[in-house]
Amino acid sequence: MKILSVNAGSSSLKFTLFELPEKKELINGTFEKIGLNDSFYSIKINGEKTKKEASLKSHADAVNILIKELLENKVISSLEDLDGVGHRLVHGGNKFSKSVIINDEVLEAAEECIELAPIHNPANILGIRTFMKALPNVAQVAVFDTAFHQTMDKEDYLYGVPYEWYQKYGVRRYGFHGTSHRYVYKTICEELKNDKLKVINCHIGNGSSLCAIDSGKVLHTTMGFTPLAGVIMGTRSGDVDASIIPFIMKKENKTCEEVVNDLNKKSGLLGISGVSSDSRDIEDGIKEGNERCQLANDMLCKSVANYIAMYNNMLNGADVITFTAGLGENSILTREAIGNLISSLGVKIDKERNNVRGKMTLISSDDSSIPVYIVPTNEELMIAEDTYELIK
Repeated sequence: MKILSVNAGSSSLKFTLFELPEKKELINGTFEKIGLNDSFYSIKINGEKTKKEASLKSHADAVNILIKELLENKVISSLEDLDGVGHRLVHGGNKFSKSVIINDEVLEAAEECIELAPIHNPANILGIRTFMKALPNVAQVAVFDTAFHQTMDKEDYLYGVPYEWYQKYGVRRYGFHGTSHRYVYKTICEELKNDKLKVINCHIGNGSSLCAIDSGKVLHTTMGFTPLAGVIMGTRSGDVDASIIPFIMKKENKTCEEVVNDLNKKSGLLGISGVSSDSRDIEDGIKEGNERCQLANDMLCKSVANYIAMYNNMLNGADVITFTAGLGENSILTREAIGNLISSLGVKIDKERNNVRGKMTLISSDDSSIPVYIVPTNEELMIAEDTYELIK
């Protein structure tokens, strides 16, 4: 089957076409600056990447060009060759605990979650409607970032706030990056030939979250009602005292929305270092002796290490720790630093094994109490596989 995996943003559209069940990637690409004057797209096929300028006034223009490229590059001979389209949706609230075939009821429920993800869900839904119009005879599937975390117990997803806030407004921990966490868990279980593993997965990138998983059930995850909570990230603060918000509102004469924007877009590695939100720039700063870059990296590593220790306790001893996403897969320095900070758990990172980027491999020493792996994530493939399973 040929399955198209899609992630529609407000001004972008990313796609990958897979042949399943072989897991063969046929073509991928990104449409950028949709609705803007300088729009363009890039296509990668057979290892070769090409960039083309195009007038992308709407997502419909992007979808039409995408279909044209699939045909011209002969990855499909006709639209009948497309068996399904899987769509990423950021938020499914507490309505969806798994991926589903899209119908009017699913779209209506996703629209009800817009207030929980006002930036992402409208763009995701727009992408779905555009593909449904362009490909009316092709099955469409919704894959929710929040779905995997719906297995959390109530005492773990509720906050210590008035219970009525949960009843009336759905105030609770939802968690995000669920598609990535699920993919990594599935992959490490296959690698170790054990589907009952207790795993602490560290998805560390510009946005970061950790997840404690026991036999496929999520016990806890660091992101919360929004992706702002948890560990320090590229531009997000992670956990802070909520009283900081009214305090800064008064001191800086800012609105609540402006302070929350600062916590989302001007904090984290960027806010502490004053240099960049990109860990590569932070590491360059450390080499140059920049103390604030060192401080930012130390704070990030310590926040991750503290959650690992907490999750190891929740799991009553983890079977494996996994690192994934941009930093998790590629930052040798960050993985080693985090490993050193959890040495009290008996974790030992092997310097030689850890000297690798973006590769599925064991990075802990043979005498480490908990084995530690790099597991490159592939959310696009997870979306495609869910679509394949639902329509086959």
